[in-house]
Amino acid sequence: MKESETHPAAQGAPCSVALYRLPGAAMCRIVAQQGSPAELPSAVALNDRSGFVLAPFAVSGDDRLLLLQPDREEAFAVGDISPDGHLPIAGSPTVEAAFRTALSGRRDAADRQTTRQHYAVDFANFHAQLTEGRFQKLVLARSAFVSGNVQSPVALFRKACQLYPYAFVALVTTPGSGTWLMATPEILLEEKDGLWHTIALAGTMEAGESLAQAAWSTKNIVEQRYVATYIMQCLECFADDIREEGPVTVRASNVVHLRSDFHFSLPDVRQIGTLLQALHPTPAVCGLPKDEACAMIVRNEAAPRHYYSGFCGPLQTDAGTHLFVSLRCMQLLSDGYRLYAGGGLLPDSVEEQEWLETEAKMQAMRQLITPNPDSRV
Repeated sequence: MKESETHPAAQGAPCSVALYRLPGAAMCRIVAQQGSPAELPSAVALNDRSGFVLAPFAVSGDDRLLLLQPDREEAFAVGDISPDGHLPIAGSPTVEAAFRTALSGRRDAADRQTTRQHYAVDFANFHAQLTEGRFQKLVLARSAFVSGNVQSPVALFRKACQLYPYAFVALVTTPGSGTWLMATPEILLEEKDGLWHTIALAGTMEAGESLAQAAWSTKNIVEQRYVATYIMQCLECFADDIREEGPVTVRASNVVHLRSDFHFSLPDVRQIGTLLQALHPTPAVCGLPKDEACAMIVRNEAAPRHYYSGFCGPLQTDAGTHLFVSLRCMQLLSDGYRLYAGGGLLPDSVEEQEWLETEAKMQAMRQLITPNPDSRV
C-alpha cells in the first residue's frame, strides 16, 4: 500500500477490517476492504475462494458467513502498536475509526447475557436430552454483558497479544457483524509446507502448577474422545496420510484442555470449503449427533451465539490458511462488552461445575477489560 493512498474510511465509506496475529508470531497483519464483505450461504461456498473468513456458529439471516477480499494488506510488529492503540501504518486514524464505528451497530439488549437462572433452565433442558439418550454430547454456551466505556479496540488487541502469546488473536469488524475480539487456542484447519493440521480440543479444568500432574476425570476424557473420533471420521472422507498424536494436556489462559493433533495431506485443496462444512461445528462447540445438536442449540440457548464458536482467519491467501474456532471471544458494543463461553455436557455433568467452567473461560476476556491482568497462555 502506498503511503499516499487513503483508506476508504477516510471518505466516510463503510469499511471491513481484520487485524490478526498467529500463535507465537512477533508480526501481525491487517487486511481491509472497502464496503461490506461477501456473504456466503455456507462453508461449501468457500471452495476455491481466498480471503479473510468470519463465520458464525450457524448461518442465519442475522449472522452471515463473511469473506473479506481486501484491497489493503500490511504486516508489522505487534510491538509497534502504541499502548493507546495507534497503528504504525499510513492512514492509521481512519483504520482505528473503522473499528470504533461498528461499535454502534449493537444488537438489542435482550441477548446481552445469560443470567444464572437462564443458565439453570438451559442446563436442565439440555441435560434431560442427554439422560434420555437423544444425544451423546451437547455444548451449552452463555454470554455475560459488562457495561462501561469501551477501550480502544486496537489497544485491546495489543493487550491480548501480550497476555496470550500462543493464541490466535484477531480483531474483526464489518458493517454487518459489528466488532469482535478473540484470543483462541483452537485450530480448525491450517496448512504449512503442504501439510495440513487440525486439533481436537476438549475437556476443561482450572490450570494447576504442573501440566504433567493434571488428573482428568472420566467425563473430560470421554468428551475429548468424542471430538477426536468425529474429526478422524471427517478427515477419512477428504484426506490422505492421516496421523493422530495425543491427547496431551495443554494450557490456555487460566484453564487446561486435552488436545489431540491431526496431520494429513489434502489431495484436492479446491474442496477446502466442503471439508470445513463437514468439520464445523465440531463436537467441541456443538455436540453429537452434529446436525441435531446444532438445531437444539439454535432453538434453545437463552442467548444467541452469533460469531462465538464460529471460525475465523485467512483462507488460501499470501499468509496461507490459518482458520481458528472463535473461542475466548467478545463483541465490543457502544456501551460495553458481551463475553461468551460454553462447556460440553454429558449425562454425568453437574450444573454448578459447568457454570464455573464458563466463568473460568470468560476470564480470558475479562483480563483484557479489568485492571492489572496477570494471566498468560
